[in-house]
Amino acid sequence: MSVPSLFTFTFILREHSAAIWRPWVQRTQQLSLSWGPLLWAAGKRSSFDLVELTEAELKEQFVRGDGPGGQATNKTSNCVVLKHVPSGIVVKCHQTRSVEKNRKIAREILQEKVDLFYKGEDSDVFKEKKASEKKKQEKKRRAKENLERKKHFKEMLQLDRK
Repeated sequence: MSVPSLFTFTFILREHSAAIWRPWVQRTQQLSLSWGPLLWAAGKRSSFDLVELTEAELKEQFVRGDGPGGQATNKTSNCVVLKHVPSGIVVKCHQTRSVEKNRKIAREILQEKVDLFYKGEDSDVFKEKKASEKKKQEKKRRAKENLERKKHFKEMLQLDRK
């Protein structure tokens, strides 16, 4: 294969593959444009439509954490205390050693709590919590039923042996 024909072949291949991917790329762009603001607002929990928090409503402090960790915990002020002034909700986050990660986690937790405070039972956070509790109870009930079946089965086997 000569060099000019190789360039022609790669050009044809590129045009053909671009034609195949073009509808998918356009669909992806449409989805990202329409859902973008909702996804950005909610962070990790992209399916939630949470109440927006502005920096003017928040009061942030960095304090020394407590708990296990010894000197590393006691000397550094990487625990974040975040207060939502209008509602009075306070969140304290000391899950990691990084101040930036703690700030982000504290904001996510505070956003969920404020959403629950303002929307009550209509909140997506409340609905998810209820659904997970219901799922947990159902799983516990099924496990208990299975245990009873096993117990009953063992009793039946022992009766058959006698």
